[in-house]
Amino acid sequence: MTFVVGEDCIKCKHTDCVEVCPVDCFYEGPNFLVIHPDECIDCALCEPECPVNAIFSEDELPDDQQVFLELNAELSEVWPNITEMKAPPADSEEWAGKPDKLQYLER
Repeated sequence: MTFVVGEDCIKCKHTDCVEVCPVDCFYEGPNFLVIHPDECIDCALCEPECPVNAIFSEDELPDDQQVFLELNAELSEVWPNITEMKAPPADSEEWAGKPDKLQYLER
């Protein structure tokens, strides 16, 4: 099983989760983070660190976010690994909790 970054991360991209990951399985895109499913050890340390609650255990991923399981796997193969916390985007607060953000995902 793996953890999955969901829609709430889009345009928020807080990296608090990266700091606690013992296996460095996070990968960074322009406005979204993903978890590499083959590298995640299911330790659950990242989930409570996300200030926008965008990280889910694979078996608790909401039905309307199932597409993110595939997106995390796909994008973690092409985006660079991130191992250190960075400042979130300047406008992250105004994007927190907004619905239907998949359309804003930058590859």
